[in-house]
Amino acid sequence: MIYNLPLRLPVRKEKSRARVITLPGINAMSFNLSIGSSKAYGHILSQTGLLAITVNDIAVVKRVLKERMHTNGLPGYIIFNLDQLSGIFKPFLEYVQSSNELRKIPLFVYKETVNKADKDKLIAAGGIDGIITANTNVESFNSTLLFAQKIKQLSAAGQAEARTSATVGVKGSAAMASYVAKRLFDICVSGTLLILASPLFLVIAVIIKLESKGAIFYAAPRAGKRYQVFKFYKFRTMVADADKQVKSLTHLNQYDANDESGPVFFKLTNDPRVTKFGAFLRNTSLDEIPQLVNVLKGDMSLVGNRPLPLYEAATLTTDKYAERFIAPAGITGLWQVKKRGKKEMSVDERIGLDIDYAKKHSFFYDMRILANTPGALIQKENV
Repeated sequence: MIYNLPLRLPVRKEKSRARVITLPGINAMSFNLSIGSSKAYGHILSQTGLLAITVNDIAVVKRVLKERMHTNGLPGYIIFNLDQLSGIFKPFLEYVQSSNELRKIPLFVYKETVNKADKDKLIAAGGIDGIITANTNVESFNSTLLFAQKIKQLSAAGQAEARTSATVGVKGSAAMASYVAKRLFDICVSGTLLILASPLFLVIAVIIKLESKGAIFYAAPRAGKRYQVFKFYKFRTMVADADKQVKSLTHLNQYDANDESGPVFFKLTNDPRVTKFGAFLRNTSLDEIPQLVNVLKGDMSLVGNRPLPLYEAATLTTDKYAERFIAPAGITGLWQVKKRGKKEMSVDERIGLDIDYAKKHSFFYDMRILANTPGALIQKENV
């Protein structure tokens, strides 16, 4: 049942001078959470019900969420008024990220206006599923919310599957031996390469800054093994507003995308958004070097299926396609070795290679792929 609740309700005064609105007798599962004044976006909250909390103290938010975790009454989503309570946003975000349960809740921030610097800063913070402004309408918000819920559910399901596999126990088995060998290899190689490549890092960073405005690194959320989302790093190879130009360039997509209900991949031949130095970085694969940090952290492996932008991952959730996410995310893989730099490519062919790797992947299979990677590093086409 959906409750359209008024914003003015009986309140209980807290010692911290925070105002907590209590709604006894109503199913807690129907609530959503607003931290800070919801006046500017009340039209959005009113669609699904409201538990409104206006705080000056992060301790109040923690207590309410903790109580609701114990009663299975967590909100469907959270909106944080960044204009009003920016001072407690960082500790709040840290608190949410520290809890497996709270990380499952879609988190949005509200700012009346957002410029590019604001957006980049929020993306870099991580853990945020969307930004609401004074111009955000209900339809746009609902679309973003459904997408965020889908990704978080898939990620949670993948983590549960991983824990189940660990509980069943594969210690001493070939699978565990392969996993340990792969992880040790990843740590040793990525750590060594990061040290050796540090002078090259500096040179590339300087050239990127001299050629065009924008950040040195491109950082964006990607979905990897079992749909787990992490922050993915590359050297920036495009103009600063490249993401905003995607819709206007979809007709140039090199992947067949005739079935609008099917899976989506997006890649262009001679992409007009790519800078001159960016084209060199891409054709030599030097733009991938920062992903060694992802490998060292354990987000990715040296060999695996490419982690996907969330809008692509969201189209690959059926049994037919989801098998590709069983394998680790990687810098290089079967697809790169067999198809990198070639224009002729279908979505099914790309996914088929990913699934093939997911079924066969092992430490020794990875070594074979790595042995064939050098020849695939230099692209013959600008894709």
